[in-house]
Amino acid sequence: MKTAMAINSIFLFFSLLFLSSTAKVIPRFPSSVITPEKLSADLDSKSGQLYKTKYFTQILDHFTFTPRSYQTFQQRYLINDTYWGKKNSPIFVYTGNEGDIEWFTQNTGFMYEVAPRFRALLVFIEHRFYGKSIPFGGNKKIAYKNASTLGYLSSSQALADYATLIIDLKKNLSATDSPVVVFGGSYGGMLAAWFRLKYPHVAIGALASSAPILNFDNITSAYSFNNIITQDFRSVSENCYKVIKESWQQIEDTWRNQGGDKILRKSFKTCKNSSVDGLEGWLFTAYVYTAMTDYPTPSNFLNPLPAYPIKQMCKAIDDPKTGNDTFAKLYGAANIYYNSSGTATCFNLDDGSDPHGLAEWAWQACTEMIMPTGGNDKGSIFPASEWDYNDTASYCKDNYHVSPRPHWITTHFGGNNIEVALKRYGSNIIFFNGLRDPWSGGGVLTNISKSIIAIVEKEGAHHVDLRFSTSEDPKWLIKARQKEVKIIRKWISQYYQELGRPYF
Repeated sequence: MKTAMAINSIFLFFSLLFLSSTAKVIPRFPSSVITPEKLSADLDSKSGQLYKTKYFTQILDHFTFTPRSYQTFQQRYLINDTYWGKKNSPIFVYTGNEGDIEWFTQNTGFMYEVAPRFRALLVFIEHRFYGKSIPFGGNKKIAYKNASTLGYLSSSQALADYATLIIDLKKNLSATDSPVVVFGGSYGGMLAAWFRLKYPHVAIGALASSAPILNFDNITSAYSFNNIITQDFRSVSENCYKVIKESWQQIEDTWRNQGGDKILRKSFKTCKNSSVDGLEGWLFTAYVYTAMTDYPTPSNFLNPLPAYPIKQMCKAIDDPKTGNDTFAKLYGAANIYYNSSGTATCFNLDDGSDPHGLAEWAWQACTEMIMPTGGNDKGSIFPASEWDYNDTASYCKDNYHVSPRPHWITTHFGGNNIEVALKRYGSNIIFFNGLRDPWSGGGVLTNISKSIIAIVEKEGAHHVDLRFSTSEDPKWLIKARQKEVKIIRKWISQYYQELGRPYF
């Protein structure tokens, strides 16, 4: 019996927004859909688990006073008080991403590892409309039905959720004076940074890892994302880069020839015939997410991957045993991402399942999260293409009957001339970016002030600093985390000094 290897990533990790005839979809922020990278040995001493699951009665709409806005839903949050010193000790809050909060919690080891040093309470809050935090009675059919219900899914509502929950939680724990530091990676990192800016009275600081808050409103080039992926592969092997770059036309040509679909199916061991778009999307997914998770140690965040997976992909492509067989080279590379166990005998390119409820990112990408990433110049590892806003707008109109608001994020949170703006009114934010991460092009890469710090690592990948540490971590990663801890400790010390209390 053949083993089918699902590629949920095409639907779970992509916004499903058509860009051009050659670039079918754009990548979204990643979320683990495999297994946790590591379960902490320091489990909650009372329950024997990594966290306790709790629910908070949350209001549907924080910004209007219509009768419907007073409806409520149950918002999930996870909590670990193993190390909490209480008596107003710090509270570390993870601002949940676009998916099941358990997956983010289980892959955010940094917070667990630093909690004992600060005697901190850990809280991970799920984003509305994802996981089990579904409005309208938890009924997804109603919540996801159309724009009239999905309209309550936005970053602003999510931030208000977090503020409301944190304030209530502190009150119930008799911890009103406990300083709160928010953490987040990727979209969660954007939310962490924005939370500090919008709710400075709730959080004293934010660690925003791999947060592309400048990937809006033409601040960042639409070519940046794929140019970084191109450089990632090219820095490892020029031949590897050329093989991938030239393969797209060869795939198209083969498809057009009589019997070409059978050749492609045999070459890539697909479980059944698939469209050429499906095959290209499958390969595109592997290259993009391997670049994003090009970690210096083995990982299991998106798929199980070896250390430096781009090197392993290029090793497969450069393998002299495959001779001039381009498809054999690409198949070997794809196996690094999709088949680390070596047990898959065929690949299902058409599996559109969404086991972790991540697909509603497409709604956010059709309303406020308009992030141009689909441009490819002549040197790109992907076929040359232009990012066209009109393609996005057309897709959104057809699928959701809404028009995107491409300037709303920078209007609401800022972005243009951010250095000048944040120097005047911002403070206590760490922006971490690894330059091998395609999203780093839209990140804050230079210090803005003495308290808005950019930590930039040349060899870093997507929020690598938030992962569980290992004995094989390189020195630059160890130092980056140490710097983050030092800065956070300074924030907390200053808070207690202003409060006139000793630092517990």
